[in-house]
Amino acid sequence: MMLKMIKFTSFFSLLLAVVCLQHTAAQRVSIPIYINAVPNARKAPVDYVEQTDADRCVTRITQPALIPFFPRKETATGTAILIFPGGGYRLLSLAAAEEISKALNENGITAFIVKYRLPNDTIMVDKSIGPLQDAQAAIGLVRKRAAEWGINPDKIGMMGLSAGGHLVSMAGTQHRRIVVDNKENISFRPDFMALLYPVIIYDPALPRTRENLIGKKPSPELLDLYSTDKHVTKATPPTFMVHAADDEVVPVKHTLYFFNALLKSDVKAEMHIVQSGGHGFALADSNSKDNWFRMFKSWLTENGF
Repeated sequence: MMLKMIKFTSFFSLLLAVVCLQHTAAQRVSIPIYINAVPNARKAPVDYVEQTDADRCVTRITQPALIPFFPRKETATGTAILIFPGGGYRLLSLAAAEEISKALNENGITAFIVKYRLPNDTIMVDKSIGPLQDAQAAIGLVRKRAAEWGINPDKIGMMGLSAGGHLVSMAGTQHRRIVVDNKENISFRPDFMALLYPVIIYDPALPRTRENLIGKKPSPELLDLYSTDKHVTKATPPTFMVHAADDEVVPVKHTLYFFNALLKSDVKAEMHIVQSGGHGFALADSNSKDNWFRMFKSWLTENGF
Protein backbone atom coordinates (compact mmCIF):
# COMPACT_ATOMS: atom_id res chain seq x y z
CA MET A 1 0.00 0.00 0.00
CA MET A 2 2.80 2.38 0.97
CA LEU A 3 4.63 1.61 -2.31
CA LYS A 4 1.49 2.48 -4.28
CA MET A 5 1.17 5.75 -2.38
CA ILE A 6 4.79 6.64 -3.17
CA LYS A 7 4.29 5.83 -6.86
CA PHE A 8 1.09 7.91 -6.96
CA THR A 9 2.82 10.84 -5.23
CA SER A 10 5.73 10.67 -7.66
CA PHE A 11 3.36 10.53 -10.62
CA PHE A 12 1.34 13.48 -9.28
CA SER A 13 4.52 15.52 -8.72
CA LEU A 14 5.67 14.77 -12.24
CA LEU A 15 2.28 15.71 -13.67
CA LEU A 16 2.29 18.96 -11.69
CA ALA A 17 5.78 19.78 -12.96
CA VAL A 18 4.69 19.18 -16.55
CA VAL A 19 1.64 21.42 -16.10
CA CYS A 20 3.82 24.16 -14.60
CA LEU A 21 6.28 23.90 -17.47
CA GLN A 22 3.44 24.08 -19.98
CA HIS A 23 2.04 27.13 -18.19
CA THR A 24 5.46 28.81 -18.23
CA ALA A 25 5.90 28.02 -21.91
CA ALA A 26 2.46 29.43 -22.66
CA GLN A 27 3.49 32.66 -20.94
CA ARG A 28 6.49 32.98 -23.24
CA VAL A 29 4.52 32.95 -26.49
CA SER A 30 5.45 36.17 -28.25
CA ILE A 31 2.75 38.79 -28.76
CA PRO A 32 2.98 40.67 -32.09
CA ILE A 33 3.22 44.43 -31.58
CA TYR A 34 1.42 45.22 -34.83
CA ILE A 35 -1.94 43.71 -35.74
CA ASN A 36 -1.73 44.83 -39.34
CA ALA A 37 1.26 45.60 -41.55
CA VAL A 38 4.49 46.69 -39.90
CA PRO A 39 4.98 50.42 -40.64
CA ASN A 40 7.99 51.83 -42.45
CA ALA A 41 8.86 48.35 -43.77
CA ARG A 42 10.34 47.13 -47.02
CA LYS A 43 9.86 43.55 -48.16
CA ALA A 44 12.64 41.54 -46.57
CA PRO A 45 14.92 39.42 -48.79
CA VAL A 46 14.35 35.66 -48.62
CA ASP A 47 17.55 35.14 -46.61
CA TYR A 48 16.71 37.91 -44.11
CA VAL A 49 15.34 35.55 -41.43
CA GLU A 50 15.28 36.09 -37.66
CA GLN A 51 18.07 34.26 -35.85
CA THR A 52 18.84 33.60 -32.17
CA ASP A 53 22.29 32.28 -31.25
CA ALA A 54 23.48 30.21 -28.29
CA ASP A 55 24.10 33.37 -26.24
CA ARG A 56 20.46 34.49 -26.65
CA CYS A 57 21.37 37.25 -29.11
CA VAL A 58 18.72 37.98 -31.74
CA THR A 59 19.25 39.51 -35.18
CA ARG A 60 17.26 40.13 -38.38
CA ILE A 61 13.97 40.94 -36.70
CA THR A 62 11.15 41.80 -39.11
CA GLN A 63 8.13 41.11 -36.87
CA PRO A 64 8.42 43.12 -33.63
CA ALA A 65 6.93 41.40 -30.60
CA LEU A 66 6.54 41.39 -26.83
CA ILE A 67 7.90 38.46 -24.83
CA PRO A 68 5.64 38.45 -21.73
CA PHE A 69 6.60 37.53 -18.17
CA PHE A 70 3.47 37.54 -16.00
CA PRO A 71 3.70 37.29 -12.20
CA ARG A 72 1.40 35.06 -10.18
CA LYS A 73 -2.02 36.67 -9.87
CA GLU A 74 -1.89 36.64 -6.07
CA THR A 75 1.33 38.70 -6.08
CA ALA A 76 0.62 41.02 -9.03
CA THR A 77 0.95 44.73 -8.18
CA GLY A 78 -0.50 46.13 -11.41
CA THR A 79 2.85 47.64 -12.40
CA ALA A 80 4.37 46.71 -15.76
CA ILE A 81 7.78 47.37 -17.30
CA LEU A 82 8.73 47.09 -20.96
CA ILE A 83 12.38 46.03 -21.23
CA PHE A 84 14.44 47.03 -24.26
CA PRO A 85 17.62 44.91 -24.61
CA GLY A 86 20.91 46.35 -25.75
CA GLY A 87 23.22 45.38 -28.57
CA GLY A 88 24.36 48.57 -30.27
CA TYR A 89 21.34 48.62 -32.60
CA ARG A 90 23.04 45.62 -34.27
CA LEU A 91 21.53 42.79 -32.22
CA LEU A 92 19.34 42.28 -29.16
CA SER A 93 21.00 40.57 -26.20
CA LEU A 94 18.14 38.86 -24.37
CA ALA A 95 20.00 37.12 -21.51
CA ALA A 96 20.23 40.10 -19.12
CA ALA A 97 16.68 41.20 -19.97
CA GLU A 98 15.36 37.72 -19.16
CA GLU A 99 17.15 37.65 -15.81
CA ILE A 100 15.70 41.05 -14.88
CA SER A 101 12.21 40.04 -16.09
CA LYS A 102 12.17 37.02 -13.77
CA ALA A 103 13.26 39.17 -10.83
CA LEU A 104 10.48 41.65 -11.59
CA ASN A 105 7.97 38.78 -11.63
CA GLU A 106 9.13 37.65 -8.20
CA ASN A 107 8.17 41.12 -6.98
CA GLY A 108 4.73 41.11 -8.60
CA ILE A 109 5.68 43.24 -11.61
CA THR A 110 4.69 42.25 -15.13
CA ALA A 111 7.57 42.42 -17.60
CA PHE A 112 7.58 42.51 -21.39
CA ILE A 113 10.84 42.13 -23.27
CA VAL A 114 10.42 44.19 -26.43
CA LYS A 115 11.87 42.50 -29.49
CA TYR A 116 12.21 45.64 -31.60
CA ARG A 117 13.49 45.95 -35.16
CA LEU A 118 17.14 46.76 -35.63
CA PRO A 119 17.70 49.71 -37.99
CA ASN A 120 18.55 48.45 -41.46
CA ASP A 121 18.07 50.03 -44.89
CA THR A 122 17.29 46.59 -46.32
CA ILE A 123 14.02 46.25 -44.40
CA MET A 124 13.14 49.88 -43.59
CA VAL A 125 12.26 52.98 -45.59
CA ASP A 126 13.71 55.18 -42.81
CA LYS A 127 15.86 53.15 -40.44
CA SER A 128 16.34 56.04 -38.01
CA ILE A 129 12.74 55.88 -36.78
CA GLY A 130 12.18 52.10 -36.89
CA PRO A 131 13.11 51.32 -33.25
CA LEU A 132 11.14 54.32 -31.94
CA GLN A 133 8.09 53.19 -33.92
CA ASP A 134 8.27 49.80 -32.23
CA ALA A 135 8.75 51.37 -28.79
CA GLN A 136 5.69 53.60 -29.21
CA ALA A 137 3.57 50.78 -30.62
CA ALA A 138 4.67 48.50 -27.78
CA ILE A 139 3.64 50.81 -24.94
CA GLY A 140 0.46 51.66 -26.84
CA LEU A 141 -0.43 47.96 -27.05
CA VAL A 142 0.24 47.37 -23.33
CA ARG A 143 -1.90 50.38 -22.38
CA LYS A 144 -4.67 49.20 -24.71
CA ARG A 145 -4.69 45.70 -23.18
CA ALA A 146 -3.90 46.76 -19.61
CA ALA A 147 -7.23 45.65 -18.13
CA GLU A 148 -6.96 42.26 -19.84
CA TRP A 149 -3.50 41.71 -18.36
CA GLY A 150 -4.26 43.09 -14.89
CA ILE A 151 -2.09 46.17 -15.39
CA ASN A 152 -2.64 49.69 -14.11
CA PRO A 153 -2.40 51.89 -17.26
CA ASP A 154 -0.84 54.64 -15.13
CA LYS A 155 1.99 52.41 -13.87
CA ILE A 156 3.68 51.34 -17.10
CA GLY A 157 7.39 52.02 -17.29
CA MET A 158 10.23 51.38 -19.72
CA MET A 159 13.66 49.96 -18.94
CA GLY A 160 16.52 50.13 -21.43
CA LEU A 161 19.95 48.50 -21.40
CA SER A 162 22.82 50.14 -23.32
CA ALA A 163 21.47 50.97 -26.82
CA GLY A 164 18.07 49.95 -25.46
CA GLY A 165 18.63 52.74 -22.93
CA HIS A 166 19.06 55.17 -25.78
CA LEU A 167 15.79 54.01 -27.29
CA VAL A 168 13.96 54.32 -23.95
CA SER A 169 15.41 57.76 -23.26
CA MET A 170 14.28 58.81 -26.74
CA ALA A 171 10.79 57.40 -26.13
CA GLY A 172 10.62 59.24 -22.80
CA THR A 173 11.93 62.61 -23.97
CA GLN A 174 10.26 62.64 -27.41
CA HIS A 175 6.89 61.07 -26.63
CA ARG A 176 5.14 63.88 -28.49
CA ARG A 177 7.07 63.03 -31.65
CA ILE A 178 4.57 60.43 -32.88
CA VAL A 179 5.97 58.13 -35.57
CA VAL A 180 3.18 55.51 -35.72
CA ASP A 181 -0.58 55.66 -36.26
CA ASN A 182 -2.37 56.64 -33.07
CA LYS A 183 -6.02 57.03 -33.99
CA GLU A 184 -7.08 56.11 -30.45
CA ASN A 185 -4.90 58.89 -29.02
CA ILE A 186 -3.18 56.57 -26.55
CA SER A 187 -0.38 58.12 -24.50
CA PHE A 188 3.04 56.82 -25.55
CA ARG A 189 4.74 58.46 -22.57
CA PRO A 190 6.15 55.90 -20.12
CA ASP A 191 5.17 56.63 -16.52
CA PHE A 192 8.78 56.08 -15.45
CA MET A 193 12.11 55.06 -16.96
CA ALA A 194 15.03 52.92 -15.82
CA LEU A 195 18.25 53.35 -17.80
CA LEU A 196 21.07 50.86 -17.36
CA TYR A 197 24.46 51.97 -18.77
CA PRO A 198 22.57 53.85 -21.54
CA VAL A 199 23.82 55.45 -24.73
CA ILE A 200 22.76 59.11 -24.51
CA ILE A 201 25.14 61.36 -26.46
CA TYR A 202 25.50 60.81 -30.18
CA ASP A 203 29.16 61.78 -30.58
CA PRO A 204 32.18 60.07 -32.22
CA ALA A 205 32.79 58.02 -29.04
CA LEU A 206 30.32 55.37 -30.20
CA PRO A 207 30.65 55.28 -33.98
CA ARG A 208 29.08 51.86 -34.63
CA THR A 209 25.99 52.44 -32.49
CA ARG A 210 25.53 55.87 -34.04
CA GLU A 211 26.10 54.67 -37.58
CA ASN A 212 23.69 51.75 -37.19
CA LEU A 213 20.85 54.17 -36.41
CA ILE A 214 21.56 57.41 -38.29
CA GLY A 215 24.35 56.62 -40.76
CA LYS A 216 28.04 57.40 -41.11
CA LYS A 217 27.74 61.11 -41.85
CA PRO A 218 24.71 62.49 -39.98
CA SER A 219 24.01 66.19 -40.08
CA PRO A 220 24.52 68.28 -36.91
CA GLU A 221 20.72 68.56 -36.69
CA LEU A 222 20.33 64.78 -36.74
CA LEU A 223 23.05 64.33 -34.12
CA ASP A 224 21.24 66.85 -31.95
CA LEU A 225 17.90 65.10 -32.42
CA TYR A 226 19.33 61.76 -31.29
CA SER A 227 21.33 63.11 -28.33
CA THR A 228 18.53 62.55 -25.85
CA ASP A 229 19.91 64.68 -23.00
CA LYS A 230 19.12 67.71 -25.17
CA HIS A 231 15.40 66.91 -25.17
CA VAL A 232 14.70 66.54 -21.44
CA THR A 233 11.81 68.72 -20.24
CA LYS A 234 9.56 68.89 -17.21
CA ALA A 235 7.34 66.34 -18.99
CA THR A 236 10.13 63.72 -19.01
CA PRO A 237 9.17 60.76 -16.79
CA PRO A 238 10.87 60.13 -13.42
CA THR A 239 14.09 58.26 -14.12
CA PHE A 240 16.32 55.71 -12.35
CA MET A 241 19.87 55.28 -13.69
CA VAL A 242 22.73 52.82 -13.14
CA HIS A 243 26.23 52.85 -14.66
CA ALA A 244 29.70 51.51 -13.86
CA ALA A 245 32.51 54.05 -13.67
CA ASP A 246 34.86 51.67 -15.49
CA ASP A 247 32.51 51.02 -18.41
CA GLU A 248 34.77 51.08 -21.48
CA VAL A 249 31.96 50.38 -23.97
CA VAL A 250 29.61 53.22 -23.07
CA PRO A 251 31.48 55.84 -20.98
CA VAL A 252 29.80 56.86 -17.74
CA LYS A 253 29.54 60.45 -19.02
CA HIS A 254 26.42 59.39 -20.92
CA THR A 255 24.52 58.81 -17.69
CA LEU A 256 26.01 61.92 -16.08
CA TYR A 257 24.87 64.13 -18.98
CA PHE A 258 21.33 62.78 -18.83
CA PHE A 259 21.13 63.01 -15.04
CA ASN A 260 22.28 66.64 -15.20
CA ALA A 261 19.58 67.40 -17.77
CA LEU A 262 16.97 65.79 -15.51
CA LEU A 263 18.08 67.92 -12.55
CA LYS A 264 17.93 71.11 -14.63
CA SER A 265 14.33 70.33 -15.60
CA ASP A 266 13.31 69.36 -12.04
CA VAL A 267 12.51 65.78 -13.06
CA LYS A 268 12.55 63.25 -10.24
CA ALA A 269 15.69 61.18 -10.70
CA GLU A 270 18.01 58.78 -8.94
CA MET A 271 21.47 57.78 -10.16
CA HIS A 272 23.87 55.07 -8.98
CA ILE A 273 27.45 54.99 -10.24
CA VAL A 274 29.20 51.80 -9.16
CA GLN A 275 32.99 51.80 -8.96
CA SER A 276 33.46 48.82 -11.26
CA GLY A 277 31.46 46.27 -13.18
CA GLY A 278 32.08 47.12 -16.80
CA HIS A 279 29.29 47.00 -19.33
CA GLY A 280 26.28 44.76 -19.75
CA PHE A 281 25.66 43.44 -16.25
CA ALA A 282 22.20 42.23 -15.27
CA LEU A 283 21.01 42.23 -11.64
CA ALA A 284 24.40 42.82 -10.07
CA ASP A 285 27.76 44.05 -11.31
CA SER A 286 30.34 41.31 -11.64
CA ASN A 287 32.94 42.73 -9.23
CA SER A 288 31.21 44.09 -6.13
CA LYS A 289 28.11 41.90 -6.55
CA ASP A 290 26.11 44.94 -5.48
CA ASN A 291 22.49 44.62 -6.44
CA TRP A 292 21.09 47.77 -8.03
CA PHE A 293 17.75 46.00 -8.29
CA ARG A 294 17.20 46.34 -4.54
CA MET A 295 17.59 50.11 -4.84
CA PHE A 296 15.35 50.17 -7.90
CA LYS A 297 12.54 48.48 -5.95
CA SER A 298 12.86 51.09 -3.21
CA TRP A 299 12.75 53.86 -5.82
CA LEU A 300 9.58 52.42 -7.37
CA THR A 301 7.94 52.33 -3.94
CA GLU A 302 9.05 55.87 -3.10
CA ASN A 303 7.48 57.17 -6.30
CA GLY A 304 4.22 55.26 -6.01
CA PHE A 305 4.89 52.76 -8.82
